[in-house]
Amino acid sequence: MNLQRSILKGNKLGKGFLQALPFWIASLITGVVAVLYTKLFEWAEHWGLLVFKAHGWLIFIIAPCSFLLAWLIVKQVEIYAKGSGIPQVMAAIELTTPQNDHHVKQLLNIRMMLVKIASSLLMIFGGGAIGREGPTIQIAGTVFRKIDEWLPASWPKISQKNMILTGAAAGLAAAFNTPLGGIVFAVEELARTHISQFKTAIFTAVIIAGLTAQAFLGPYLYLGYPVISPSSAYMLIAVLPVALVAGLGGSLTGLLILKILNWKEKLQSRYAELLYVLLCALLMCTIAYFVNDGILGSGKAEMSQLLFTGHKRIDWQIPIARTIGPILSFTTGASGGIFAPSLGAGATIGAYVAGLFDLSASNTNLLVLSGMVAFLTGITRSPFTSAILVLEMTDRHNVIFFLMLAGIAASLISSVVSKHSLYEYLKLRYIIKLQQEERTKIPEKNESD
Repeated sequence: MNLQRSILKGNKLGKGFLQALPFWIASLITGVVAVLYTKLFEWAEHWGLLVFKAHGWLIFIIAPCSFLLAWLIVKQVEIYAKGSGIPQVMAAIELTTPQNDHHVKQLLNIRMMLVKIASSLLMIFGGGAIGREGPTIQIAGTVFRKIDEWLPASWPKISQKNMILTGAAAGLAAAFNTPLGGIVFAVEELARTHISQFKTAIFTAVIIAGLTAQAFLGPYLYLGYPVISPSSAYMLIAVLPVALVAGLGGSLTGLLILKILNWKEKLQSRYAELLYVLLCALLMCTIAYFVNDGILGSGKAEMSQLLFTGHKRIDWQIPIARTIGPILSFTTGASGGIFAPSLGAGATIGAYVAGLFDLSASNTNLLVLSGMVAFLTGITRSPFTSAILVLEMTDRHNVIFFLMLAGIAASLISSVVSKHSLYEYLKLRYIIKLQQEERTKIPEKNESD
């Protein structure tokens, strides 16, 4: 405390240091937690798929049990740990006022963080088509909010909204090892306003969280370095249809997820929800066992295969399976993100179209990356975030214009399906749910008085 007073008595630089310190500490913690979560997630996915490949019939036992436990822990312990986590962070940012602080705590708290991790690990072990990136963003937002909450009253004032938003950017950067993607995501998807007042905080948080993750995992790329030769302008003719199909697929996937979630809201019986979760698990088991096991997991294995092996020609059912998997997994109500599965679905669409035209390996890789950008844009409506993420995952700067074109084309076609992204709709659902819960508690309190 004496150190704090002496710094404050100094100059504006000292005050700026005190304001920046919580961001740095939270970023360091975020990097460590993201690394641990990554290791656990990869371990659970690896062992789940290993068991399935060794004894395929076991999936009919493991998947239903895992799905049910993942859903139950969210339902019974922390309902706001469900799903991706990005809509919860968006809702928290919008609700960040002194009057709504209790709502923000409901969305971002330590119990939620632990439930989020446990539920998503159960889902991925059971073959769920989920990702860890959305959960990492909600976890990072929680870390930053808790650091802000623990600051003494005498500490220089820091905007809680900026803390949470910066945490989300740091979380994405640590999850994908994509610092630029984290920054663009904060601006395009979360802030949607002028960020001049806290741009330094975002930059430093992303750097610290990313460097912390790299210290443990090494300077890795999420995917690697696919071979993509300089492409001729004629490849635009191939990129555009892939972008339109994948963008349309992403937006329709988001719309279908939303309709299923709205239908589930009308279910009055918990047993009906339980049966739905079991049905989703059994459908995934059946497709994996009898049709194609590409429906299982985050989709990273499929992306790596398409980009780095000679097995680039795929059957038509694989893109369908990679699209159905996230729908079945996400709508259970368990924890799990949709970033990586969306990239996986887009990659398979790009590979399938490339196979139809018998394109070279290099041009197939270009369409795979374009499909990834387009499908993710269809879900998030954030074309520049999608393009920058895929660019940083692969370090293929020579195709940046193709990726940006894919994102813009996907964004345009997606707007025909729905005006807003899946995240925007889910954010509004969380805000309405919190407000309804508060209204029901007020009469109860008055009756008790």
